[in-house]
Amino acid sequence: MSTKLEFIEDRRGTDSMKWDMTEARFGAKDVIPLWVADMDIKAPRPVIDALKDKVEHGIFGYPAPSVKADEAICTWLLNRYSWEVNPESFIYTSGIVPTISHMIQAFTEPGDEVIIQTPVYYPFYDVIEKNGRIILKNSLKRVEDQYEMDYDHLESLITEKTKVLLLSHPHNPVGRVWKQEELEKVAQICKKHDLLVISDEIHADLLFDGQKHIPIASINEDMAMRTLTCLAPSKTFNLAGIQASYAVVIDPNKRLKLKQFIQSTFSSINIFSQAATEAAYRHGEEWLSELMDYIQQNYEFVEQYFKEHMPKIKPIKPEGTYLLWIDFEELGMPEKERNEWLLHEAKVAFNHGPIFGPEGEHFERMNLACSKDTLAKALKQMKQAYDKKGF
Repeated sequence: MSTKLEFIEDRRGTDSMKWDMTEARFGAKDVIPLWVADMDIKAPRPVIDALKDKVEHGIFGYPAPSVKADEAICTWLLNRYSWEVNPESFIYTSGIVPTISHMIQAFTEPGDEVIIQTPVYYPFYDVIEKNGRIILKNSLKRVEDQYEMDYDHLESLITEKTKVLLLSHPHNPVGRVWKQEELEKVAQICKKHDLLVISDEIHADLLFDGQKHIPIASINEDMAMRTLTCLAPSKTFNLAGIQASYAVVIDPNKRLKLKQFIQSTFSSINIFSQAATEAAYRHGEEWLSELMDYIQQNYEFVEQYFKEHMPKIKPIKPEGTYLLWIDFEELGMPEKERNEWLLHEAKVAFNHGPIFGPEGEHFERMNLACSKDTLAKALKQMKQAYDKKGF
């Protein structure tokens, strides 16, 4: 029995996007929401206590930068990733997606090209296109039951207008944790063509057994100076609504430019996010270890269930994140029909694969960060719909 994790089975009526917005988003009633990436698990108790202390203090004036939060982040990055970072390199922000948008605006011009590795987290498309930049797609290669980068194709895309590689690391949605040799190959290409790297590492802490996250900025000095790293405790500790995130920018010139751009649009320090960040990084490691044990058990349960009861549905084994990329191709259903079938017959809501790019045509993304009981109910409903369809 779990000693640290506290589950809430049904979050309806709590102003939860995941639970209260499902019908409006998907057009289906009474579905089990396994889509947007937050957890049906309370944040660690020390985080809740730290936020209570801030509330009880009762004054919510303009906050100063928190030296304690700086120290907690530095210790976390050093202990988990052997990455020694000066707190002067931190820029606190209100979320990784807006941070990436600001980075693209600050360091590129309209008409410049940004490379993404598809299928990929769908807001990546918006932060490029809605800022008037051009997307270059470097599709990942499916090799048996895993994904790899296509380095030759990556390099072939680059033109004089190509300015940025936007990296998902660990990769959302396919669950890869990029290895040292893979990152070194990316680093060589970026140095050769003088590309800025924006690395979204929000899932860095969410690793399966035997996996190790390596910040791409820690590969060598050149990468340290050309990389803007986006990190947050929000995905790790279920704090998305608190808007706690930060960028690590080693190059002082890039850091000053980004700070000036961000400060011209909003104040980036949040009194609650600072308290939550410090508490999570100082006191959340045991909770995180238990979380990932639970997520891994959930994955194994789902994998075995599909194998025994719905063998034509094949999950891609993740190395990290709590998101599962699932291949439905053997069902032989067009993607729109499959989407309707899942919503209205199986009564489950996933993130529909095509929103991550055309490579996701046969896929759905499933959130594993819920109770096993919730997963079991969802899988049972899927099996009933699967059997009824006669697959």
